Amino acid sequence: MVNDRDNLLTIGQLSERTGLPVRTIRFWSDAGVIPPTCRSAGGYRLYDAEAVVRLDLVRTLRELGLDLDTVQKILTRQCTVAEVARAHVQALDTQIRSLQLRRTVLRSITHRESTTEEMMLMHKLTRLSAQERQRMIDDFVDRMVDGIDPQTPGAHIATRMRQLPAELPDDPTSEQAEAWLELAELVGDAGFQERVRQMAVAGAAPQSESGPQPYDVNLVLEHAAGAVAAGIDPESAEGRAILDQIVDPALPAEDRGRLADEVETFTDRRVERYWQLMGVLNGNAPFSPGVPAFEWFIAALRASRS
Repeated sequence: MVNDRDNLLTIGQLSERTGLPVRTIRFWSDAGVIPPTCRSAGGYRLYDAEAVVRLDLVRTLRELGLDLDTVQKILTRQCTVAEVARAHVQALDTQIRSLQLRRTVLRSITHRESTTEEMMLMHKLTRLSAQERQRMIDDFVDRMVDGIDPQTPGAHIATRMRQLPAELPDDPTSEQAEAWLELAELVGDAGFQERVRQMAVAGAAPQSESGPQPYDVNLVLEHAAGAVAAGIDPESAEGRAILDQIVDPALPAEDRGRLADEVETFTDRRVERYWQLMGVLNGNAPFSPGVPAFEWFIAALRASRS
């Protein structure tokens, strides 16, 4: 019961106090969010001083994106501000992530001058959940190592091939979005699948009993990579001299041919690209390609047999 009607405010006066338009206050009042304290003899709505505070709260909640039904629940203590805020934070995080991914796709399309098909595929891929992306990679790896004993030498590589990040970054770069697009295309390529399967089977096979590996990987990366950078022909005399720094010059021709075949089995630019793309997605430091050095090494081994 109101004791002093002189302290009551009309909608116009409430509008002056709060800075809110009369039509907004009337709408909120009709919705039951700001009910009038009473009505005048002429039927006009009148509000007490508490309505000013209530209006400020409603305005704040509305500016935060809450609908009137939710505002009403808060005002009638059906739920707390903290509970509503928690739910809205989650919703906003999802919306922000979606907008960021859209921006990334559009930015990448501009950078790549992508076709319509690439644009649609990239948009679809970036919207996949972490579980869906991981399942795509897991299915690929499972096919590649099917039937191979996980305890055999070399088979452990399957574990590393599965290691995707739990999520793409909240604001992925064009490079990360493009890496995911390229990786998805790569693991779906039948030729790539066959090549990785070949490497997995070879890596799981019993190791040769002919003795230790007759070369040092670090020497290949040092000397053969230097030869590639310098443009030295692996079949040239200079190339033969560089090869002698990697393997024993006395290594028989037959062993050189066998070694070239073994190294070639595990040398593939697309497989190395797989690891580079996984590195981009996982935020790892980029690494220089090593395959060109091994390709040069293979060619030099075969040329040196004569």
